[in-house]
Amino acid sequence: MREIVLGTAGHVDHGKTSLIRALTGIETDRLKEEKQRGITIELGFAFVDLPCGHRLGIVDVPGHEKFVRNMVAGAAGIDLVAFVIAADEGIMPQTKEHFDICKLLGVRDGIIVLTKIDMVEEEWLEMVTEEVRDFFSGSFLEEAPLVQVSSVSGEGIDSFKEILDQKVKSFTFQEEFGPFRLAVDRIFSMKGFGTVITGTSLSGRTSVGDEILFYPHGKRAKIRGIQVHGSDVKMVEAGHRTAINLQGVEKEDIHRGDVAATPDSLTPSTLLDVDFHFLEGNTRDLKNRTEVRVHVGTREVFGKIILLEADKTTPGSDAAAQLILKEPVSVWSGDHYVLRGFSPLITIGGGVILNSGPRKRKRTKDSDKERNKAHWQIYRQGTDEERLLLFLEESGFDGLTAEQLSTRLGIFGKKMKKFLQLPVSSGKIAIVESDRQRLISSSVQEQAVQKVLEILEGYHRDNPLKGGIAKEELRSRMGTQIDAKLFAYILSNMAKKDTIVLDQAEIRLSSHEVTLQVDEEKMRSDILAIYTKAGLKPANLKDVIGSFNDFNEKQIRPVLDLLLLDGKLVKVSEILYFESQVINELQERLVSYLRKEGEIDAPGFKEMTGLSRKFFIPILEYFDRIKLTARVDNKRVLRKG
Repeated sequence: MREIVLGTAGHVDHGKTSLIRALTGIETDRLKEEKQRGITIELGFAFVDLPCGHRLGIVDVPGHEKFVRNMVAGAAGIDLVAFVIAADEGIMPQTKEHFDICKLLGVRDGIIVLTKIDMVEEEWLEMVTEEVRDFFSGSFLEEAPLVQVSSVSGEGIDSFKEILDQKVKSFTFQEEFGPFRLAVDRIFSMKGFGTVITGTSLSGRTSVGDEILFYPHGKRAKIRGIQVHGSDVKMVEAGHRTAINLQGVEKEDIHRGDVAATPDSLTPSTLLDVDFHFLEGNTRDLKNRTEVRVHVGTREVFGKIILLEADKTTPGSDAAAQLILKEPVSVWSGDHYVLRGFSPLITIGGGVILNSGPRKRKRTKDSDKERNKAHWQIYRQGTDEERLLLFLEESGFDGLTAEQLSTRLGIFGKKMKKFLQLPVSSGKIAIVESDRQRLISSSVQEQAVQKVLEILEGYHRDNPLKGGIAKEELRSRMGTQIDAKLFAYILSNMAKKDTIVLDQAEIRLSSHEVTLQVDEEKMRSDILAIYTKAGLKPANLKDVIGSFNDFNEKQIRPVLDLLLLDGKLVKVSEILYFESQVINELQERLVSYLRKEGEIDAPGFKEMTGLSRKFFIPILEYFDRIKLTARVDNKRVLRKG
């Protein structure tokens, strides 16, 4: 069953850790420095079994401004927040920053907890309660339950537990589909067990024995064991605070911020398209290309924010933006992120990731801005099909697999398979590789088709006497961005529609016809006459070309190629051409001989043809090359079939 995760939030020394200890009996401050200083530095974890039968996982986060990075890491993946405010101090700086972070990370439910009520008078408590209600007015905590507690005396703890029970009972549990993901927040080694990671399972499920891959660096490991709140389990699903014992990796191979996930379910990227909210509490405008700290999941990376509609944005406003990161992250569309500044080191904004693998955006021209505006309109309000087509168009000739599209659209399994049926059947998208379910959009396919037509038209115009262009030459002219499988797919479709003709290794337009000029027609007739007269003893190609005084090699070569294409001549070697009927007759004689005798050697072939070594050796090698004969030691036999 999916588990609900509760996270704490609030200013330093407002009693978050004491509250969790009073509720659960678990001490979440485990570091020596934490106990000496009396403040939480690292993330702490606990759980409580509620009367409704659910086990509530708890993440205790640090409140000190120096450890906001750790707080953001802990808040990733929580469902409920216990927002803690000390009655003797009220609203403080980290109260505000933690609340901003909760909103930016998409936390939408919680409880307000006034702690240390044993340290204030009733009149003061009423005043602080009113202040707190005013602070949360207009937010997702406006109507949230408010409970007053003393972690010292235990007053209010039962009420807190009862409210948690009611919250969890009313929570709508949804089965999480898709690949498994866990944002790593702790890594350690245990003697006799090896490397262990912990984190909140964000989606999917995984089991003992499964392989997982660590993004973005790509280390693989096998799951040796899984624990949820200290108990061994065989399988874990979304929402659980999880510890995973790994086989095949060392502690040093993994870092906080890595994502442990089903292999091939994520694509590391240094570009993210995002919706950005610039917090109202900022004191000055945010300029384009400002350097920022980007927090996503449990990871922090440096980067720049690119504003796509204007050169700056004002406090309290929303903007379309792209994040350019110095290191890759592995996220899904729909994940939340937080931005913090460098000086001062404060939370400045954040929002939702709209595309985890976009192109680099331009913003210099009005047309760029209009295009960006249209894309963001689709991101925010478009249908799933419109977003699907946008993602595929932006992926170009590379396309995207069905798995990659699943993580961008948030549609998985059978739902994804059914969803793709209509755009495929209507021709809006095409399946390039059936095994990987690699898809491209029809507009990208049409671009490739037009490029092929453009190249072929130019080739035929420049080489009117050539039958077609070599397949590999055509592909090289298409550019390196088109791979072999897409190239083959495009050519196959064009051939089915009779747009082009695939003639062995050459390609031509169906409409292409070789038309000779009068002098070229005469040259063709003269060349054919030379080879017909020569029979099995033609002159070498250089001498044949040299016999034409009125034409040079560049003019003669296309006519020779045409004779080969028409089947009038046969190219036995680079310097020996034969009239095709002569070679065909010799081939029939050789086949008849081999069917009777079984084999022939070089002297025997010389005796059969009466030819010198200059001719019969190239001819024998030609028959081997066209797979008529096979060489066995120093003899030839007919190939089977």
